[in-house]
Amino acid sequence: MFYDKKMLLFDLDGTLIDSVPDLAKALNATLRELNLPTYEEATIRTWIGNGAAMLLKRGLLGEREIDREPEKELFARALEIFLERYAAVLNDATGLYPEVKETLQKLREWGYRMAIVTNKPSQFVAPILENLGIESFFEHVVGGEDLPRKKPDPLPLLHCCEVLGCRPEKAVMIGDSSNDILAARAAGIPSVVVAYGYSADREVRDLGADAVVERFGEILDFFERSHRE
Repeated sequence: MFYDKKMLLFDLDGTLIDSVPDLAKALNATLRELNLPTYEEATIRTWIGNGAAMLLKRGLLGEREIDREPEKELFARALEIFLERYAAVLNDATGLYPEVKETLQKLREWGYRMAIVTNKPSQFVAPILENLGIESFFEHVVGGEDLPRKKPDPLPLLHCCEVLGCRPEKAVMIGDSSNDILAARAAGIPSVVVAYGYSADREVRDLGADAVVERFGEILDFFERSHRE
């Protein structure tokens, strides 16, 4: 299923990087400033994956599955505070998952074109990539505010394909959540899900990806044959 692929699209948080410590720090700082309850990092970890606005709503309401909206003025103030607090700490403890850098290096040597498609606010993506020394691997980056719609909508994936001149069926989406898999399926792009990411507390094998890997480096197994041939 991964034979003759040309381009690899990567999710960021939960796939390439673990940013939970810094996101949790910023969220709790925001909640404290608003005199609201704070949460354990393990709880906040389950709230990540739909962008900053959804993370903040979950923090304000104190639950993952929300069927209501926080008060508009409170949310607007909280978002302003959160973006400021996160900008100040975004590279404090965020790091690459094991095998990420060496795997990206090998994929580049094999000639694969690579891009990032994330729901993370666009303003934070480049500083993190630069700090971790992986910005040069990616020809294009789509952040959460760069297009009218974000994952699980297929638009960001299809946009990358168009920008890099690659047909969707020649691409592969690699992520850790249902957002990644749903977007890939809607775009007609095969997908790989990593089992260590932010969906690790749920059964990632039920997300509907074409393949599951336990370690990031395992994705090389899917593309080595294509490279050799």
